[in-house]
This record gives sequence, C-alpha cells and structure tokens, in this order.
Amino acid sequence: MTLELRQVTKSVGGSVHIHETSLMLEEGTFNVLLGTTLAGKTTLMQLMAGLDKPSSGELWFRGQNVTGIAVQKRNVSMVYQQFINYPHLTVYENIASPLRVIGVDDAKIKERVGKVAELLRLAPMLQRKPAELSGGQQQRTAIARALVKDSEIILLDEPLANLDYKLREELRDELPRLFADRHCIVVYATTEPMEALLFGGSTATLHEGRVTQFGPTAQIYRQPADLLSAQVFSDPPINTAPVTKANGRIRLDDGTDWPTPPAMAGAPDGPYTLAIRAHHITPIPQNGGSITVDGRVLVAELSGSESVLHFDRGGRTWISQSHGVHPYEVGETARLYVDVERSFLFGTDGRLVGGRV
Repeated sequence: MTLELRQVTKSVGGSVHIHETSLMLEEGTFNVLLGTTLAGKTTLMQLMAGLDKPSSGELWFRGQNVTGIAVQKRNVSMVYQQFINYPHLTVYENIASPLRVIGVDDAKIKERVGKVAELLRLAPMLQRKPAELSGGQQQRTAIARALVKDSEIILLDEPLANLDYKLREELRDELPRLFADRHCIVVYATTEPMEALLFGGSTATLHEGRVTQFGPTAQIYRQPADLLSAQVFSDPPINTAPVTKANGRIRLDDGTDWPTPPAMAGAPDGPYTLAIRAHHITPIPQNGGSITVDGRVLVAELSGSESVLHFDRGGRTWISQSHGVHPYEVGETARLYVDVERSFLFGTDGRLVGGRV
C-alpha cells in the first residue's frame, strides 16, 4: 500500500501554494511535514485527504489514480490543530460517530470504541460531554475518533499545538506507539524540528510551498541537502556567515580562521556559506575542534535549564543555545566557543558541499 503524489501542484488565484511535488509514502510509516506557518503543510494534507483537488499532477493510492475522488469515498481520517468534537454527544458517541456513518453494528462499535478508549486513557470519561473534559482529553477524543475508523491514511495537522507543555509531552510519547501496529500511512504536520526528531520516521522539509528534502528524519537533520532544508530543521534559527576556503583553512570575513574540518576537505577553494546550529555555539568548549569568538550580547534568555544568547559579531547576529544557566548582561562582551567540526558548508547555489552534525 502506497500513497504517491506525482508532480502535484496547487495554485489559488494566480498564487502558487504548492510547487511541483512528488512523494511516495509507504504503508506502516510515520511521515512528518516540517515547516513554518504558511509553508504549505495543511494544503498538502488536504490534497492527500481528497478535501481539495490539485491544479496539476495526480495522486495515486494502492496503485489507483484517486485524483479528484472526494474524501467521503476514501478511507482517510484527519485530526486538526483545533480539536473538533460534537458538543451534544458523549465521548463514546463522538468516537463512535465515523463507525455509525458507515453502518457498523452496535456490538462491533462497542468493542472498537472500548479498545481505542483504553489505549488513549478515555475509558472513565466515555459518558461525559466534551465541555466536561480538559483540553488534552478533548484532543485525545479527536484522535480516538480518527483511530477507531481503522483508516488507511491518518493525517494529523499540528494536533498538539494548542495543548499545554505537559500534555504535549505526554501525547508526543504516545503517538508513535499508537500507530506502531497499524497498517496505515501516518502524516504529521509540525512547525517544531524537535518534534520531528522525537517521532523519527521520515520527514519532508517544506519552505514556501516547496518540499526541499524528503527522507529518514535523522539523516535530513544530520545532512541537509541544502541551506533551506537546514534552516527549516533548526530552532533556534541556524547561524550563517560568508566564509572563504583557501589553503586548507576556513576564514570568516572578520579574519577569524581555522583548519578545514575533514568533512569539508573535499570542497574546492572558494566562497561559501558556513552554517552552525545554535547548540554548537556555547560558553564552554565542546571538543578539540572548537574556536573562540567574542560577541556583544544583544539578548540573554534563560528558559528552564537552557540559556539562549543573541550576540553581535561584526554586524551579524548569532545565536548560542546551551544547557545550564549562563547569565550575561546586555551590552557585555561574551566569549563563546564554536564547534566548527559540527558545522555545514554550502555552495553559492545553496547546496551542501561538506559538514556534519
């Protein structure tokens, strides 16, 4: 069983929402659509579901062209960021509703609702109405309704975005387990790179309606094909700076230089863009490949057990992210250590030419 997008595009009123996209999603896989707001994630999901038609291209499912076939005629479930439940129905009836629509008998409905309710820890709440539930319980109900149908394609459009931190963490742990034994294709949209890494599976990075890369999540994180993919897969934003490679060294425009890391040695001499994720710039040396840089502190943020520092270096703002509390005052000069062994080098065309994480 596969879901295949073949050269699919979507335009509305002359505005391109999805540029030409080809993807192959396999049965039993967890697939993440990763991108900022308005990157095209929801539009792509609506095309997959049959809620919208592509402007060009085709969608194939189980070897059949399903382009233009309405969502009602597809075995698809979708969960939205804004959890949608029927307020006048109990939790039981909310979960059972898609089974009643397709005429499943009462005994089978009871069995399937009970099973999914146990899985999502909703069994004690089956006779309550949605208004009597917490936000997390309401979202669990919406997810249960998607699961109970045994859909072949399950689409989750930022389903955890409106929940508080603790509930998000709980459901992040649960979701991969919920789908582990199901013979379906799962597509999960998120704006958060960390969420993609937690889920694993495969990830498609999206930027302004383009899929910039698709493949195993860890591989894309460690080896982004281009600068756009690296930027999509970095939070805080990845640090970039123009550099020159010459005579076995990498040189910043302020004169700072260091020996070319082995992962970049194969690139010819010339101009490049260096990219370094924020957690590879820290107040404490990380390994023998670190170089020191000084910068004027612009913003210092403490978030739980992490410190985030925005600093100016030669008119360019860089970001450092490190474990522990590292207090700085705005305006002071901070000495930081850059792990250049874990940086990327991109060519003038934006393609990766060397580097690793």
